[in-house]
Amino acid sequence: MVRSVISHVLAVYSHYMNLALDIHINKQNSNSRETAQQQLIQGCIAQNRLYQKKLYEVYYGKMMPVCLRYTGSYEEARDVLHEGFMKVYKNIAKFEPRHSLESWIKRIMINTAIDHYRKNKKHSKQVDINYASYEADKGAVSVVSKLSAEEILGLVQQLSPAYRTVFSLYVIEGYKHREIATMLGVSEGSSKSNLAKARAKLRAMIKEQLPHYQYYSNG
Repeated sequence: MVRSVISHVLAVYSHYMNLALDIHINKQNSNSRETAQQQLIQGCIAQNRLYQKKLYEVYYGKMMPVCLRYTGSYEEARDVLHEGFMKVYKNIAKFEPRHSLESWIKRIMINTAIDHYRKNKKHSKQVDINYASYEADKGAVSVVSKLSAEEILGLVQQLSPAYRTVFSLYVIEGYKHREIATMLGVSEGSSKSNLAKARAKLRAMIKEQLPHYQYYSNG
């Protein structure tokens, strides 16, 4: 009886010691990651090419898909990405550690993509149209949610720059039409109509290019 009690106590003690060790290790790993990031940032502030290269390598895989969503080709996305990283290097001293570095870099990439859109868009007259008929067509959104990341990216890249930019900002990034209008220098109505037409275009492309999803119009 005494042996069984002792064995139980030892087992419980061992369990909690292992748990405490895991917590200590995780804390050390977390502190190590924070220290590594701080060193990376300080190295970039000092304009050390090795640290700049490391930052590029760490965040390339996360930022390239962001740039691809706002551009029509890999080459165009790469240009936006490179320009974005140049802005990161130039402004990294302004980064506030209380924020996420990844989110801060992503914001710069989106702003760079928007600047790229503004430089390349045709100077055509902005016309606010009645977009109610387009807004009624929400079916494409539910279908898009079933697609893989590669399929969504492939479709979005086929949209016109105006449709692609508004769709990405609204659906993927979560901005409001008021914010998008300010960012792109258009009216709120134009933002809404471009989103609606982007959805309609996506619906048509899904029916044509991905018929296995059996998309049917709601009328």
